[in-house]
Amino acid sequence: MDISRLRDLLEKVQKGQLEIDQALGHLRSLPYEDLGFARVDHHRALRQGFPEVIFCPGKTPEQVAEIAFRLSERSSMVLATRASQEVYEAVVKLCPQAEYRTMARAIVLEQGPLPPPSGRVLVVSAGTSDLPVAEEAAVCAEAMGRQVTRLYDVGVAGLHRLLDRQEALWAAQAIIVVAGMEGALASVVGGMVDKPVIAVPTSVGYGANFGGLSALLTMLNSCASGIGVVNIDNGFGAAALAHAILRVAENQ
Repeated sequence: MDISRLRDLLEKVQKGQLEIDQALGHLRSLPYEDLGFARVDHHRALRQGFPEVIFCPGKTPEQVAEIAFRLSERSSMVLATRASQEVYEAVVKLCPQAEYRTMARAIVLEQGPLPPPSGRVLVVSAGTSDLPVAEEAAVCAEAMGRQVTRLYDVGVAGLHRLLDRQEALWAAQAIIVVAGMEGALASVVGGMVDKPVIAVPTSVGYGANFGGLSALLTMLNSCASGIGVVNIDNGFGAAALAHAILRVAENQ
């Protein structure tokens, strides 16, 4: 869509010839910005409720920095996942306000006044070893504008730790459960609540864990209802799913 067409849409809205919702429908197909090595989708927030997120592995620090800078020109929020310290150092040169969340391995850039967080997301981890994935989920959910509570190290090996915090489970609107080893925590939580539970298997565990496969299969085979499962170590995917669930509820 070129500038002339954009101006035409705006003029039609101003004259009452086009409804705002119809104009937004046209804007959803606006083009990307071609950087040569990447095509930056500046209108993903319009289609999906959150800007394009940068997945850092496989990209050079300079590529990540350039993408982040271009996104920052159009969006009040920039998020990059699986970022190293080296990548952050490249990004902060172009985006001085960017912050590095070490445990989550995420870069977050917030610009301008943002609306207060909404929707109650609870991130639960089975063990301390699961924290990198749990923190990725928590930080990403916060970047998406969600109110996040953390409940860590409450795995089934000491179930009383979870039972002592049942109020936190009941208060949440969406629950992300992060667990490695055999991944049983998601089933336990799923059997205790009437909220959507998003299970995240992690690659934490001994040899027969098979890099998270055992936890993934346990979660997929859960007898508790209302559990959705994302890929191994995919904290970002869990946050995005929780955000989407809450957006549907808010827009009803």
